[in-house]
Amino acid sequence: MSKQKLKHKQKQKQKVSHKSAEILSQKGRLEITRSGMGFVIVDGDKNDVMVKPGDFDTALHGDIVRVKLVKENMRTGKKEGRITEVVTRKQTEFIGHLQLSTNHAFFVPDTDKPMPDLFIPLIDINGAKNKDRVVARLVKWDKTDKKPVGEIIKVLLPEDDNDAAMQELLAQAGFPLSFPLDVQESAERIPDILDREEIAKRRDCREILTFTIDPADAKDFDDAISIRELTKGVYEIGVHIADVSYYVLPDSDLDAEAYKRATSVYLPDRVNPMLPEKISNELCSLRPNEDKFTFSAIFQMTAKGEIKQYWLGKTVIHSDHRYAYEDVQQIIETKEGIHKEEILLLNDISQRMRKKRFEKGAINFSSQEVRFKLDEKGKPIGIVVKESKESHQLIEELMLLANKTVAENVAKLHINKKPIPFPYRVHDQPDKDRLAPFLIFAKKYGHSFDISSPQKISASFNQMLEDAKGKPEQHVLEQLGIRTMAKAIYTTENIGHYGLAFEFYCHFTSPIRRYPDVLVHRVLLSILNDKPIIDKKMEEKCKHSSERERAAMECERAGNKYKQVEFLKSHIGETFEAVISGVSSFGFWAETVLHKCEGLVSIIGLSDYDDFRHVESDYSLVGRRSGRTFRMGDKVTIKVVAANLEKRQLDYDLVLQPEKEEEESPKQKKSKNAKINKG
Repeated sequence: MSKQKLKHKQKQKQKVSHKSAEILSQKGRLEITRSGMGFVIVDGDKNDVMVKPGDFDTALHGDIVRVKLVKENMRTGKKEGRITEVVTRKQTEFIGHLQLSTNHAFFVPDTDKPMPDLFIPLIDINGAKNKDRVVARLVKWDKTDKKPVGEIIKVLLPEDDNDAAMQELLAQAGFPLSFPLDVQESAERIPDILDREEIAKRRDCREILTFTIDPADAKDFDDAISIRELTKGVYEIGVHIADVSYYVLPDSDLDAEAYKRATSVYLPDRVNPMLPEKISNELCSLRPNEDKFTFSAIFQMTAKGEIKQYWLGKTVIHSDHRYAYEDVQQIIETKEGIHKEEILLLNDISQRMRKKRFEKGAINFSSQEVRFKLDEKGKPIGIVVKESKESHQLIEELMLLANKTVAENVAKLHINKKPIPFPYRVHDQPDKDRLAPFLIFAKKYGHSFDISSPQKISASFNQMLEDAKGKPEQHVLEQLGIRTMAKAIYTTENIGHYGLAFEFYCHFTSPIRRYPDVLVHRVLLSILNDKPIIDKKMEEKCKHSSERERAAMECERAGNKYKQVEFLKSHIGETFEAVISGVSSFGFWAETVLHKCEGLVSIIGLSDYDDFRHVESDYSLVGRRSGRTFRMGDKVTIKVVAANLEKRQLDYDLVLQPEKEEEESPKQKKSKNAKINKG
């Protein structure tokens, strides 16, 4: 074939590939850079689709969109496209400023992501004045509109900086700041009184001793425990969960809003709920001295935690008492208090179940929770670090048991030899490549790992955690160990839960604050009624729930970080003991021992002492001249030098402690004094 013919053929191929690219449409998430360029990230495709600013259609940063390919380089895989449709908006509420004139108003968003101003009709400014900081909602943006249309839903007062900061975090993460009127009205229309006909269809547990155990400031109690002795040594223990699915029906406006949010978000000074307060804090909350509809897992078991049989189904309960975790912990420690026999028995059973779980391969990472003491304006005036105690473990083990039992029950049933679509909660086995550097680091502290099987890896983790308990390196080994692990997700493809050592696991116990639990309730009920639901969109719902869970976690971390920065802002110039929590080429992060506040000690500040190089495999910075090492887990003293609330960033300086002089013998002191006198 001649060169001319070959070139002609290649041109024809390019034309065909360009033509086919033009009609190819993909769905993905749009990410807009600060420069204004967009990239659509498509699941399962390693190459993003580049979108120029003029081809966004009406899409904004974070939206799920359809993108039509207009160019594709078959050799490099680079793609270019234009957005044809917004499938789902990530964010519809924004924080910014109002520009108001006699005839029109515009909302200018506070964002580093390019987006157009919103046109605000004067009837929708909600009392806002020119230059006010406000919350605006995107109401309409048709392709024919020159500007998107919005409405002002709240004016932020200058003294409400805390409120504005928390709302901004929620809005940026794509969580609505308020419920639409139709959703609120739907919730308000639900009767407060339990339906008698519905009560008659349920197992009545109202005469059995029942109580809730929750944080002291909780309002949405979605689980309760009941206990009674059946025969000598055999007990009936009920795990009762708020029956949200009775009130929130599929395809209703309440359901659509709950699915959109998929989770409640817990910030230091507030909860942004998945469901309206009428449902989350009143109708479904298992408050004391009130009859409530529940979905229950009821177990017959011995005092040793051996399960004889179980029952799953709809119930009605009456909580006799509301405990805070601190109340239950006091009963466990003092052996005194209301219903002490039942609490102590449940604690003993839970601890036995916990021990068996770890023996079967569950990994025993300890957990610490940072809580803030806030003044009336939401400003932090103190930080408390709370650790998991037996009172927390009592509830945790019973919830794990219920979740595991429900998943096992559903997994038994197949239709046409296929499993029923179900939102399992799965956790993959460790990736050996991610694990490798951690194993080298752990070995430096004397901890060796057997990696011959996933079970041996979990046993090695537990041995390391046990051996490191109380030692300086404990926290850093736990942190790094957790980072090597895969992230738990929701999916219909069950691969088991590695961290818990469960073959089948799901989330059944928190439907007030997690949408997957609502899905679990619906599928379980359909099976119990012999009318199994086959939801072909279940995997899509699982992916959405996992994505919203990650967004909520990041939002919660950002909220905690904001409060930590705000707290240390009033302690600039003060010194604190800290532990190195991360290392990079531009410095190291240190976390204060007292408050768990993390800040950066810059490599520039360290240059006063030496020229430091980053040793990635050792998680350390090493001085080229002195050999001085700063390694993860090392204790240091830091000074707070800057606290930037806007960036949620703390800057520390290293404070070198004077090295202790070695004890000198009388002979050494005599020789030293002689030299001084001679000098």
